[in-house]
Amino acid sequence: MCGIVGIFDLQGQRDIDALQLLRMNHSLRHRGPDEDGLHCEPGLGLGHRRLSVIDMASGQQPLFNADRSVAIVFNGEIYNYRLLMAELRQFGHVFRTHSDTEVIVHAWEQWGEQCVERLRGMFAFALWDRRRHLLFLARDRLGVKPLYYGQASDGTLLFGSELKALLAHPAMPRTLDPLAVEDYFAYGYVPEPRSIFQHALKLPPGHTLSIRAGQPLPAPRQYWDVPFTPHAHASEAQAGDELLARLREAVRIRMVAEVPLGAFLSGGVDSSAVVAMMAGASVSPVNTCSIAFGDPAFDETRHAELVARRYGTQHHTLQAGQDDFQLIDLLANLYDEPFADSSAMPTYRVCQLARQRVTVALSGDGGDESLAGYRRYRLHAREEKVRSMLSSSLRQSLFGTLGRLYPKADWAPRFLRAKTTFEGLARDTTDAYFHSVSILGDAMRARLFSPALRHQLQGYRAVEVLRRHAAASPAPDALSQVQYLDLKTYLPGDILTKVDRASMAHALEVRSPLLDHELVAWMSGLPAHFKLHRGEGKYLFKKTLRPLLPDSLLYRQKMGFSVPLASWLRGPLRQRLQDRLLGPTLAQCGLFEMDYVRHLIEQHGSGRRDYSAPLWSLLMFEAFLRQVLPVAATPTIVIAPAMALD
Repeated sequence: MCGIVGIFDLQGQRDIDALQLLRMNHSLRHRGPDEDGLHCEPGLGLGHRRLSVIDMASGQQPLFNADRSVAIVFNGEIYNYRLLMAELRQFGHVFRTHSDTEVIVHAWEQWGEQCVERLRGMFAFALWDRRRHLLFLARDRLGVKPLYYGQASDGTLLFGSELKALLAHPAMPRTLDPLAVEDYFAYGYVPEPRSIFQHALKLPPGHTLSIRAGQPLPAPRQYWDVPFTPHAHASEAQAGDELLARLREAVRIRMVAEVPLGAFLSGGVDSSAVVAMMAGASVSPVNTCSIAFGDPAFDETRHAELVARRYGTQHHTLQAGQDDFQLIDLLANLYDEPFADSSAMPTYRVCQLARQRVTVALSGDGGDESLAGYRRYRLHAREEKVRSMLSSSLRQSLFGTLGRLYPKADWAPRFLRAKTTFEGLARDTTDAYFHSVSILGDAMRARLFSPALRHQLQGYRAVEVLRRHAAASPAPDALSQVQYLDLKTYLPGDILTKVDRASMAHALEVRSPLLDHELVAWMSGLPAHFKLHRGEGKYLFKKTLRPLLPDSLLYRQKMGFSVPLASWLRGPLRQRLQDRLLGPTLAQCGLFEMDYVRHLIEQHGSGRRDYSAPLWSLLMFEAFLRQVLPVAATPTIVIAPAMALD
């Protein structure tokens, strides 16, 4: 696991400033503390930070082919590299190392841009082919590993594993993208391909980008998508057996490492299943790590300890303290753009704990998206049944009226909180799902944003992100459709971003067996009732795991890896919240209506409303402005004119 950076002259073959390349590379030292490497030639500079995991003796980068006409910097792991190495040797390729990095170089020589279709793993890499005068950027199918790129004001293309690498170059503009601000306050993160800055983009998962000097920067090319191709008829038992067999294989190939290896064990179904598979494939006890919370409503450690005892793991637990709020500024620096998932705090701590004992950790990420584990899938399926029975005009009239009249009863029992349901039923499928996942709804964002920001948006709404993906979706049914939307947005934009930054901050490599692309493709083709059955998410997965895990774990209410945010913002974090949100940073940036910010703080503090998610989003945006884009340098933040994606 590593960090990569680069500078490419889009105009020709000017000399690359080696000092600027070094600064960019040094900004990612946390991703690869073991070694670093730089290469410069006319028109191109490549940088690499290395965390040694495989072929520790000879896997240094940048790595070249035999005649040095091809160079690569690579972040990730290719799990089928030994099979590819054997295949490439049959074509006459000679290997100088035992690294998966060199396999990519030879795969490029053999198959060109189609080489990515042969790779099984998590990866982001930049490859330079001098003979073809081509720079080739690639990102893995599901977006486990990040890759940013952007055009600098000096006519160069900058790229790197994190935004901070691009921002380390003085020619990188820091103009905010107003559409990204809208997206952030809707989703809590900035979905691909945008970043918070107008001139920097994320290469989308499953895409490549081929760049030549003197030519316009092309659009990325998609080489893979989640297929959602239905399987041939199979019984429930047969499908369950194949699901476990495929998971065992996905776990097994991720246990190859020349360094200590362990697992996150939250006490949920997915991480527990991964640990069970690891224990079955390991001759020694598995190292496992968990985070504990003082609030029992958020604490899953007893379930994690149950699994740890069952499989004899070497289990370690860290208590998350009530004074962990110093992480707010640290997280702003880690993520480089506003990021509002509060579970980034315990994720950071569990990575810190794991790194004390291992260099590689397996996680259970991805199971909820592929196997319909989120509660919102169940609610969406119920709403879809109602939508299918009534015309659009009747739904809008009936439920739109009820949604407007029904009070927002955050304080009431869940079954009385019908306002959101009524509002969702009045919408079409995609808009309704957007409404259910939004941190701030359309009306709240309109009240929060200043007139200047609303003008810059030119009518743009963040729901367009989901509409764009929905239009390209191969999903055959309503449940698969929203799973597809999450696989394209929430998974890479939130879950995988959170884990990558938190783990790389501690030079820890995290591998996710449930995100093996072959497994994901197979799971996508399962019938909807194998995923969500009579209100039970992960139906087939849980049923198949019953011999391996207790029912008390499999069928308990899902908790998620979250923190008691609402009570923190009314208690130990209340004064800091007021000081930060009502301080000079938000007031001077010109993006927000400060009277509405005060309203949110007062209503939440009184207990009348739960505005914890919007307030946390504002808190993290304020930290981003202070830490990454200090307003002291510019009294009012520069916002670019809105620019739609192609």
